[in-house]
Amino acid sequence: MKKENELAIKVTKEIVVKFIEAGRLSVSSFQEAWHDIHQTISHSMKETKTED
Repeated sequence: MKKENELAIKVTKEIVVKFIEAGRLSVSSFQEAWHDIHQTISHSMKETKTED
């Protein structure tokens, strides 16, 4: 697995855990939220990489 992918997964995990702890995310909406957050993180990382 590429280092960028691994980092995106770790960041996504941290965000999802915080949302669950704060009561902003339920287990029933986990799959959709994970996908949306991971996609956003990955997209942001690609934009940042191209700007450097």
